[in-house]
Formats: sequence, C-alpha cells, structure tokens
Amino acid sequence: MVATNHYFEEFEVGSFYPTTSRLISLEDHLAFCKLVRYEVPLFLDAEIGSKTDYGSLICPSHLIMSFTTAMTGALFSDSIDGLIALERARFLAPVRPGDTLRTEVEVVDKRLSSKPGRGVITFRDHVFNQYDKLVFQNDKIALIKCKNQRGSAIS
Repeated sequence: MVATNHYFEEFEVGSFYPTTSRLISLEDHLAFCKLVRYEVPLFLDAEIGSKTDYGSLICPSHLIMSFTTAMTGALFSDSIDGLIALERARFLAPVRPGDTLRTEVEVVDKRLSSKPGRGVITFRDHVFNQYDKLVFQNDKIALIKCKNQRGSAIS
C-alpha cells in the first residue's frame, strides 16, 4: 500500500514507505532533454547510444532524480517545509526510456528542529527498476511540520 501525507511525529526511523511506480516513456525522456536543453548524444541518439557500454540511450541523472522525487511527494505533500540537502546520490545502474521505476523511502534519521513546529528528517530513497534492481539511491534531508505545532514531543 502506498503511503500518504505524514507529519514529523508519524515517521519512524527504520521504517520504509513504498511509493507509486512510474514508466519513463521515450516521449517523457525526450521532452525532459528538450526542456533542460540536454544535448548530449548519449541521451538523444539511439545509434550513438548503441555503441556505448550501455548499449542504448540512457536517461540523464536529473530526469531520474526528478521523477523519483515526484514519486515520494505524497509522503509529505502537506507537511514539508523545505528541502535542506541532497546527499550521497549514487547511480548504480543505467535507466533507459521504457523502464518503470519505483521508490522505497527509508527514514534514516529524525530530530526536532531548533524552531518549534517542525523537525529534520533524513529520507533515503531506494529506486528500483521493473526487475527490482537497485538503480539509484540518495539521501534527502527535509524540514517536516509537526502535527503538534509546538514540536515539543516526539511520539
């Protein structure tokens, strides 16, 4: 079951939260490259891609990060106050147009913020393709609102 919005107190260190999956169509891939003006032949020319170690076109790193970040949005859509940092991003296998990605979000760490009403949570995104192969991983450190706006207790 895919989780919906959670507040700081509701996230537990060590817990995993699944997200929806997303097919990266060739149209999505090409539209993203056009939008951000990626003009790298490896991303745009199937013939050139076929001659690389990857054997085909691959998706740019920022497309993967954008799509997987969007998948995690339902976990804190109403409770996020902002993203503080992205850390330890690792691309572990190529992602190609036609792949379907899914993300499992692990809560790695949490603490109350110095400002009342919110906390700091480190989420680790584990991104898998349609073959359940881990293709990308990163840590997102986010400010998350407390349900108890004083933020004085962790449940």
